[in-house]
Amino acid sequence: MDSCFYNEIKEILISARNKVYKTANFAMVEAYWNIGKSIIEEQGGYGKAEYGTGLLKELSKQMTQDFGKGFTVTNLKYMRRFHLMFPNGHALRDELSWTHYRLLLKVENDHAREFYMQEAVKSHWSTRQLERQINSFFYERLLSSKNKEQVAEEIQSLEPAKKPEDIIRDPYVLEFLGLSSNDDFYESDLEQALITHLQKFLLELGRGFSFVARQKRITFDGRHFRIDLVFYNYILKCFVLIDLKVGDLTHQDLGQMQMYVHYYERELMNEGDNPPIGIVLCADKSESVVKYTLPENETQIFASKYKLYLPSEEELLRELNQEYQALESCKVEEEN
Repeated sequence: MDSCFYNEIKEILISARNKVYKTANFAMVEAYWNIGKSIIEEQGGYGKAEYGTGLLKELSKQMTQDFGKGFTVTNLKYMRRFHLMFPNGHALRDELSWTHYRLLLKVENDHAREFYMQEAVKSHWSTRQLERQINSFFYERLLSSKNKEQVAEEIQSLEPAKKPEDIIRDPYVLEFLGLSSNDDFYESDLEQALITHLQKFLLELGRGFSFVARQKRITFDGRHFRIDLVFYNYILKCFVLIDLKVGDLTHQDLGQMQMYVHYYERELMNEGDNPPIGIVLCADKSESVVKYTLPENETQIFASKYKLYLPSEEELLRELNQEYQALESCKVEEEN
């Protein structure tokens, strides 16, 4: 088959995928801009609108009921701010997604924000590329640099460009379209098998565990995180959060779990609940590690009590090692 012919067909498909991605994203951008406009008008105009009214809470409650996730009070505030910072709807760029605009909203300097928007369009920056440029003060560095081309080109080597198939990963797009994300997409085969085994093991342990969620997504400032397993222990009366790492355990992993624990403590605890507990598991061929993360306000009584009902480090290590070895053995047999 002629390579030129194949490249022509390939380009047709890539172009079509890009068009679908751009159309879905910009439809969402326009919708959120108009929602922001309607909120401002309902609150009494640009100068009078205040976050303190109950409007956003009521709107969030009704929209979540009718349209699912994506319409928290925080997100509605972003939509309101979006209209305030980009008042000219005709100037919105269809090359940029809602995640791009969420990042641009953090840029306080009007000239810098306009610069980042134009550069993101011209250079086809992914959201990760735009985020890195903003966080590394690209605008300021470019103004003070003598070698402007080198500064401008460095992002291509630091962050990969976006791909059209990223549309199936973008939670904002999935929420807007009313689709649910494929949780297994975010896991390797090994991680998926280990998480499935841990889920079954804890439920069969008989110590008050009730399954809540798998690959539970939480969002901070437009960044998405996923907790591998979430349980509620009705004896301890607390959430138990579990993250599995295939590879070396880092201090960032522990810090991330601490963030999850604080989030549940402040946002998702019910009245009468004890503070949540986080468990980080590391599994690889050479070493298995278990780290428990307790909330800052934990008491010694609660800390002692949780040891009675949570699996011990030895139990978790044993289950991880046995399952890991079994999976590796199966893999070797399949290869032979």
